[in-house]
Amino acid sequence: MQIESKNASKTAKRNAESNRVLALIPAYNEAAHIASVVTGALAYLPVLVVDDGSTDDTAARAKASGAAVLRQMPNQGKGSALRAGFGQAIHEGYDAVLTLDADGQHDATEIPKFLRAYNTGRANLVIGQRDFSQMPPIRRLANSLGRWSFSWALGQYIPDNQSGYRLLDRQLMEAMLASSERGFEFEVEMIVICVKRGLVLAWVPIRTIYAGEKSHINNLEHTINFVRMLWQTRQYMAAADPTRRSGD
Repeated sequence: MQIESKNASKTAKRNAESNRVLALIPAYNEAAHIASVVTGALAYLPVLVVDDGSTDDTAARAKASGAAVLRQMPNQGKGSALRAGFGQAIHEGYDAVLTLDADGQHDATEIPKFLRAYNTGRANLVIGQRDFSQMPPIRRLANSLGRWSFSWALGQYIPDNQSGYRLLDRQLMEAMLASSERGFEFEVEMIVICVKRGLVLAWVPIRTIYAGEKSHINNLEHTINFVRMLWQTRQYMAAADPTRRSGD
C-alpha cells in the first residue's frame, strides 16, 4: 500500500479543529465523482481516500482535490478498503472516522449531523438513515427485504442496515480490524459487532440520492454472502440468549 497527500498542512489544521475525526472514502473507478466528493467533505473534515485498485485516475483526482490517498492493489472489495482506512486512521491517532461513498450519493453538507450525534450522544456508531420511499423501485424492494430480514436475525429493529454513510469511533474501528469480510457485508457485520459488545448505536436522517450511478455490487455474490451473514447473526443471537431458538 502507498499513501499520498498533497496538502498535509491544511489537513493538520482541519484535523485539530474537528475533534480528531477523519472522513474516509473507499473508491473504485470513481474518477467521474471523486473530486466533488472530496471537496465537499474537506469543508468539514480532513479526508482519506482508499483507492481500491482502480484502473482509472481516481487516485490522481482525489489527491489533486486535497485528499490523502491510500492505494491498495489489486481490487479487494469495499470491506477491505474500509479496514485499511481504519488501520491508517488508528495509526494517525484519530478518535473516529466518518465513511461516505465515492459516487456522490451522500450529501457532505450533512456531515455536521453525524458530528453532533457523536459529540452529544457519544454514540459508538452513527448511521445515516435513508428514506426508502425515495429509492428506485428495485432498490427500495432490495433494501426493504434486507432491513426486515436483518432485523429479524439480530432480534431488534434496524432502520437501515446497508447505508454506507456512517461515523464510528476508535473502539469500533479496532474491533472491525479483526473482520474477515471483504465486501459490502463488512458494513452489516459492523452493526452486529456494535450490538454484540453493547455499544451505543444511533441514527440520523439523510437525503436519499440516486442519479443513475452504476453499482459495484455483484448481486448473486452479495445475496449469498448476505444470507450467510443472516444465518451467522441469528445463530449468535440464539446462543447469546438461550430462551430464543434459531428457528423462531
